[in-house]
Amino acid sequence: MTPSLRGRDRRALPGRETVLGMYQRMMLIRRFEEVAEDMFRQARMRGALHFYIGEEASGVGVCAALRDSDFITSTHRGHGHCIAKGGQVDRMMAELFGRSTGYCGGKGGSMHIADLDIGILGANGIVGAGIPIAAGAGLGSKLRGEDAVTVCFFGDGAGPTGAFHEGVNFAAVQKLPVIYVCENNQYGMATRADQANAGPSIAGRGDAYGIPGVVVDGQDVIAVYEAASEAVARARAGAGPTLIESFTYRYKGHTVHDMAGYRSREELEEWMQRDPIYRFRTELTDFAGIAGEELDAIDAEVEAEVAAAVEFAESSPFPDVAAIEEDVYAS
Repeated sequence: MTPSLRGRDRRALPGRETVLGMYQRMMLIRRFEEVAEDMFRQARMRGALHFYIGEEASGVGVCAALRDSDFITSTHRGHGHCIAKGGQVDRMMAELFGRSTGYCGGKGGSMHIADLDIGILGANGIVGAGIPIAAGAGLGSKLRGEDAVTVCFFGDGAGPTGAFHEGVNFAAVQKLPVIYVCENNQYGMATRADQANAGPSIAGRGDAYGIPGVVVDGQDVIAVYEAASEAVARARAGAGPTLIESFTYRYKGHTVHDMAGYRSREELEEWMQRDPIYRFRTELTDFAGIAGEELDAIDAEVEAEVAAAVEFAESSPFPDVAAIEEDVYAS
């Protein structure tokens, strides 16, 4: 069912090219992951997958406010962040298939994709580990006199970690150009966010470090884009970090193996009524005057791109055993 925006005030949107780009990236994230799950269920790939489906507006809204020269750090659910920042889906799919043409030569898998050419510093499986890494990237930019901004995506499960407090405190003290984006998808694995995080919000912790703490509807790509744009401008001006808490929801379990029995069907359906893609599509067609046929054409292009990514991945070779010791250390 397509959620209705009836009664909602029409609002200013970014330019046509920007909003269509946002829609394309959100659709690409969803179809990439839906097809990846299908490939996994067919046993055509191995390992584990952590899905971002349902959270597309959060990563796309933030990355739309960035330049290619800006940096991001990512989390378990890094597919969405990579695509939002401009990652190539054929190389991503090849990595999921464990093929040598993948971003990490097929040796990193779903959770460790990086593309330094467009500022993707990588994801990792250690909860909260990206928070101090982002502080380091921000410190590097400041010392080099560059105006690059680093965005650190992390989940609500990282809120109670020591890395959160150490990293955010350091970035605030040094006024680093870092934006901390907590994607509160309501669950850290199977634990509800409000059972792991004290206080009314994670964003509220910004007060403790003297930085802005902003709460945003993570199902609304334009709201996320506006909050991120303000934080980016602040960071580039040398005013230091911002903490954004983006309230969203993951439709899938923690991993492809998780059936999510710890939450109710009613809760899932309630969030799906606010689906970020259908919501944005309705806004574009009803309020921005963009024809549905134009969006259908984007959908078709996305479908073809993902299909080509699967073909590229499956036709690529596995890594050679001789390469097993390569890329172990940075040079």
